[in-house]
Amino acid sequence: MSREAPATASSHYVGSVRKPKALRAGARLTVFAPASPASDARVQAGVAELKRLGFAVDAPAKTSSEGYFAATAKERRGEFVEKLADRKVDGLVGLRGGYGSTYLLDAGLSDELSEPKVIIGFSDLTSLQTFLWQRSGWVSFYGPMVAAGFDAGAGASNGYDEQSFRSAVGSDRGWEISLQGESLVSGDAQGRVLGGAMTLVEATIGTPWELDTRDAILLLEDRAMKPYQVDRVLMHLKQAGKLDGVRGIVLGDFPECDPPIAGSPSVRDVCARILGPLGVPIIFGAAVGHTLRPMLTIPLGVKTRLHAQKDGVLEILEPAVIT
Repeated sequence: MSREAPATASSHYVGSVRKPKALRAGARLTVFAPASPASDARVQAGVAELKRLGFAVDAPAKTSSEGYFAATAKERRGEFVEKLADRKVDGLVGLRGGYGSTYLLDAGLSDELSEPKVIIGFSDLTSLQTFLWQRSGWVSFYGPMVAAGFDAGAGASNGYDEQSFRSAVGSDRGWEISLQGESLVSGDAQGRVLGGAMTLVEATIGTPWELDTRDAILLLEDRAMKPYQVDRVLMHLKQAGKLDGVRGIVLGDFPECDPPIAGSPSVRDVCARILGPLGVPIIFGAAVGHTLRPMLTIPLGVKTRLHAQKDGVLEILEPAVIT
């Protein structure tokens, strides 16, 4: 049996970028669960919020959880492929992260990919979003999920930013996103924004869908990591060549990552020490992914310009959707 060789530094995606259709009022969204399960209360709250935004929403399928997975790998993959093929479905919103999306991924999934649809999620869905980009040039959206963002509501703590979400999935032109962070290294840079949860970006190394970060504005964020664990991931990315050719970096605010000993290095210190010498513009503390602030929605795969001054601005240079 032949094996497909892992991606290497020469595997830069060169195909056509594929964008989904914009979501308009009345668009039909379905909830899919590629990773872990969620409580009924949070699911109901998230579905209600999506309906408030003007969408028709299909509730998640009723399945029996299997350990820390929302369902068996076969059921989770089958649900994803089925919803992609359903012409009545305009977009897919992740239930929540946790763990399990990587079980959906293999060479055969590429054959199941139909016309692009809006796919929204963060955290563990980084694995799926990276696969879709590397294998198909598919633009996706790093943003709130039904039970991790939408459930808390717009503008709320642990909720989401409504304006960036609406712009990402519905705008027919470029726009700007205030990152609400701080400049570690000042400057401007242009590239396609790619990345996500840093431990999941790291986990693609050696797979056939290893994320090619060259010429990218690299998004990295996570939660509940000790500073030395962030250090270890960043050093692995550096030694694996994943920081070579990066144009700029956007870092999250890393909640629950306080130093274990008062006065010892923080995550910010670690990022400044390892990433600062790259000499590229860097914003730290952006309200992306795992954040206690209203989560921004970032389209992955589109051309952007990072302005690393003061709080930081990510200028989206092209629509993330087609109209």
